[in-house]
Amino acid sequence: MTPVLLAGACTHSMGQPVSSIATAPIEKRLVDRGGKLQSGMASWYGSGRRTANGERFLPNGLTAAHPSLKFGTRLKVVNERNGRSVIVRVNDRGPFVHGRIIDLARGSAKAIGMDGTSYVSIYRVAEAETPSEVE
Repeated sequence: MTPVLLAGACTHSMGQPVSSIATAPIEKRLVDRGGKLQSGMASWYGSGRRTANGERFLPNGLTAAHPSLKFGTRLKVVNERNGRSVIVRVNDRGPFVHGRIIDLARGSAKAIGMDGTSYVSIYRVAEAETPSEVE
């Protein structure tokens, strides 16, 4: 009876063996478990010296500014106009314009084909992993 329980525990609810799930990229596995955090307008920024967490700002980086999520949190940002998505890491605060939910570094915005502002959906991929990434 124990082997049957172990065999049952080694399959995914969709009937896939655990080995195929374990080889999927970690971002995909975590996004599939999470729900949408927010939807709204996003903007991008391309200049700055330091981010709110003290890092040097990299305009072409895959980073973002969010008003309240922990530094180091990884998000999947989906451009709802074209369906393109990017995984970003929160390392700054903003946006500081009413009605916007996230500011993307220029590199992140370019990855999802964003010009100016776009309507996006945000999904949590992972929390900050170390205390140094937490505000």
